[in-house]
Amino acid sequence: MIRMYDLIQKKKEGQALTTEEINFMVQGFTKGKIPNEQMAALTMAVYFKGMNPQETATLTMAMANSGDTVDLSKITGTTVDKHSTGGVGDKTTFIVMSTVAALGVKVAKMSGRGLGHTGGTLDKIEAIPGVKIDFTPKQFLKIVDDVGACLAGQTGELAPADKKLYALRDVTATVDNISLIAASVMSKKLASGSDGIVLDVKTGSGAFMKTVDDSLALAKAMVAIGENCGKKMAALITDMNTPTGYAIGNTLEVIEAIAVLKGAGPADLTEICIELSANMLQLATAESISNCRKKVTEALNSGAAFEKFTQIIAAQGGDVNYLHNPKLFMQASIEHEVVAPVSGYIDAMDAAGCGIASCILGAGRQTANDIIDYSAGITLKAKTGDFVNAGDPLAVLHTNNAKSLPSAEEAFLRGFKFSAQKPPTTPLIYARISGDDEVQNEN
Repeated sequence: MIRMYDLIQKKKEGQALTTEEINFMVQGFTKGKIPNEQMAALTMAVYFKGMNPQETATLTMAMANSGDTVDLSKITGTTVDKHSTGGVGDKTTFIVMSTVAALGVKVAKMSGRGLGHTGGTLDKIEAIPGVKIDFTPKQFLKIVDDVGACLAGQTGELAPADKKLYALRDVTATVDNISLIAASVMSKKLASGSDGIVLDVKTGSGAFMKTVDDSLALAKAMVAIGENCGKKMAALITDMNTPTGYAIGNTLEVIEAIAVLKGAGPADLTEICIELSANMLQLATAESISNCRKKVTEALNSGAAFEKFTQIIAAQGGDVNYLHNPKLFMQASIEHEVVAPVSGYIDAMDAAGCGIASCILGAGRQTANDIIDYSAGITLKAKTGDFVNAGDPLAVLHTNNAKSLPSAEEAFLRGFKFSAQKPPTTPLIYARISGDDEVQNEN
């Protein structure tokens, strides 16, 4: 007879749990037979003692099989998904799904909402008037098959064990453990059913993983899980010490994504999207990464990616007039300029602080029940490495709540450091982890 007490004791002593024990734990917790206090004790033991690769893979599959799984077999062609571990200004999903769909790769994308300083992809797409994100499985599959891609909300029965366990980890300070993060991410991805998965693992001040080494360890763990489950896998380690692009906030990020799809977006966001898209295309076609980059770049420059985005939004009920004319989007009633307090090079800026400031302005949630102000957010005017004079604009804060401005400006400026010397340039993409687990520096 298996007892949860014995599993807690076993893991506390650093021993490995068996497949039978992990399945017992996941099933019991999901069904409410194992109380929160015992599972909290177990996750804390895992936090300090870790899990070996076999335990991590078993936990992933147990959570993936705890509810419904998505059957994509009726979709014509290869399906590839992209997952980001979360960042500030991370609007890559709109761009990469449209780009690879324009090149014939199907993207059945399920995303979540934002909580805390990282924005949620569903919140961003809902900034486009009329867009729907709730579909029956049949409707979802039809849009993917007919148009090439669909961005939908996750069903309540997709990996319910992960949803319940994450909520517990969130309030017991056990979120940032590599095995638990890897199992959480991959359980949802495996349940979502795509043939291939590209992981965008963020690293830096605005990410869960603060160092490149930790990000590499997480990426390797997730790639190994996917490969062992028969999925084609690749992962990129991308920078999140500085927000991606210049727009932070739902409508602002959609407008910036449209600019990239029209070939006129920020260089850093464009570069990351090209690499993510190229890796997705490579998983689907097995072509060389250089050929995939050329095809992706052409799809962006020719307007094919933008045209595909309009088709996706139209299929999901959105008003495509806003895509053709972004000036139609509702703008915040207040625009407040934040200026540089001193002259010098921006030596560092805290991406997390930018995200927190955006939340304060109304663009994000502090609690799950908060209402999003789609027009709120931040437009950056300078970033790390830029020289500014005292009084030059660093950013424009957008809000409909004047009372939020002082605390938002304080949170935004708190992470800025200035220097007389230009800081060294850091890579946007630190490394790529391929399916055979080789690490290739992309510097």
